[in-house]
Amino acid sequence: MKRLADIRNWSALLVGILFAVGLSISGMTQPKKIVDFLTFGAGWDPSLLFVMIGAVPVYMITFRLVRGRKTPVLDTQFYIPKRTEITKSLVVGSVIFGFGWGLGGYCPGPGLVSLGTGSVTAIVFVFSMMSGMLIYRMYERWSELRKKN
Repeated sequence: MKRLADIRNWSALLVGILFAVGLSISGMTQPKKIVDFLTFGAGWDPSLLFVMIGAVPVYMITFRLVRGRKTPVLDTQFYIPKRTEITKSLVVGSVIFGFGWGLGGYCPGPGLVSLGTGSVTAIVFVFSMMSGMLIYRMYERWSELRKKN
């Protein structure tokens, strides 16, 4: 069992490194590139569109192949969300994510990868993201306590 856990950990590390390299090569760790992509007009940079055009078919094919299996290669079950409804929390979270991405030029993955550069903007972004997550968790707990009383 320990050997399987070791293989899982090493494969997760390898996939994480591959993901980080892909984000770096594609320019997703450069806030200016992201903002230029999200800003339509004279300075619009469509290069990230080509990243998406390449990524979406790979994802679609891989997802179908993986879903055809009974279990994952390195685990006993898949961890795929079952919920499909659009909730108020989902919409509000998506809007906040979009504003943060457009204003800061980072989304969570590239922001974490950019920490490795020591960039002040990446540090501020990740600190702000973690603070937002903590505030939300505290709000949820407060809401649960309020419902009980």
